[in-house]
Amino acid sequence: MSDSREDASAAAASAANATIAVAQAATVTWSPAAAVRAADVDAAAGRLAGIVATTPLERNPRLSQMTGAEIWLKREDLQTVRSYKVRGAFNLIAQLGEAARAAGVVAASAGNHAQGVAYACSALGVRGRVYLPRLTPRQKRDRIAALGGDMIEIVLGGETYDEASAAAKADAAATGATLVPAFDDVRTIAGQGTVLREAVEQLGRTPDVVVVPVGGGGLLAGSLAWLRERHPGTRVIGVEPAGAACVAAAVAAGGPVTLDAIDTFVDGAAVRRVGDVTYPIIVSSGVDLVSVPEGQVCSEMLALYQTDGIIAEPAGALATAVLRTPALTGIPAGATVICVLSGGNNDVSRYAEVVERALVHEERKHYFLVEFPQEPGALRRFLDEVLGPNDDITLFEYVKRNNRETGPALVGIELSSPDDLPALLKRMEAAPHRIEQIDPSSPLFRFVT
Repeated sequence: MSDSREDASAAAASAANATIAVAQAATVTWSPAAAVRAADVDAAAGRLAGIVATTPLERNPRLSQMTGAEIWLKREDLQTVRSYKVRGAFNLIAQLGEAARAAGVVAASAGNHAQGVAYACSALGVRGRVYLPRLTPRQKRDRIAALGGDMIEIVLGGETYDEASAAAKADAAATGATLVPAFDDVRTIAGQGTVLREAVEQLGRTPDVVVVPVGGGGLLAGSLAWLRERHPGTRVIGVEPAGAACVAAAVAAGGPVTLDAIDTFVDGAAVRRVGDVTYPIIVSSGVDLVSVPEGQVCSEMLALYQTDGIIAEPAGALATAVLRTPALTGIPAGATVICVLSGGNNDVSRYAEVVERALVHEERKHYFLVEFPQEPGALRRFLDEVLGPNDDITLFEYVKRNNRETGPALVGIELSSPDDLPALLKRMEAAPHRIEQIDPSSPLFRFVT
């Protein structure tokens, strides 16, 4: 395994255990000369009319009851390509001149943006190429191909998104095709801004708070560009995954910086560097930046699925995940809040990992190294003397070595409640076995989750 993956894993584990904090971006007077204006978002909405879906704005009873506020979800998971990304891609390609359309477009993506580009190319009759990492799942490739039809070509380039992006840029430079960025272009940003414009129109009044997921900043920048001119009193909260908080890092550094390592679990928002175009729009507008651990996102994904019947991808659950920590947002009871549920392109095979991360985050799943004496009845004593009546062993891997008096076992235990942990640890301390708990921040932890 490469050092970069080890660093990323360590950084992610550290982030998951860190205290959540709110970082408020420096507030600068809004400038009418900003790169994207509310009028640009209005114009984008006109181009998208009848092309992309007008997604529902729905009041969510679970979140409203949990927070005491009126929580409304903007359901971009029900968009034409199951994410808002089609808005920015279509708005950019629709503005190309005849010569640029003839030269075609290129883009790089790990999934959602590529689907948006494919749909736009098919709808506008523009040929395009999308560069994907070689490890992109086949179902995503098949979806892109189905959306784009004869107008889209899929090129597998590189092992990572960064390598695919470099290949797309090289293609554009060599062929004269137009590069369609996922977030760092004024036309993309204006298109993404139509999400909140549409939601506010559906609400029929000015919201008190808007909560937006953040990756490279396109959706947040577009939302701010429109809201700061049309509804300047609305508070905006941008939510980043703790393992890839590139906007907060840029604010702290005074400009865009590249993160050394990121947790890629929230793949739709796992970006190493905020956009050079999106950053000044964000920092000049005044926004509360909040990060949430990936495990908290997983808990919210499960709640959306089990209670609300909504299949959300990790980035899609970012905005509502922050509501699980009321002190983090400071949203008052009775406030009207719009949360953008940004996408629903989740692979069902990922739910096992989602459940695991959620249980660990909720402190209901724990792993231990146990030294068992190599004698009959050792396991039975452990079960009788250490485990509580509601504790469940979810993993047991034992290695017996004939030349040793003890044998190590890796034991995973799921608790019915995190409040059961102190009693379990006390019983372990009194037991004759040598038991060591594996801390989630330990590099060893990634081998068991």
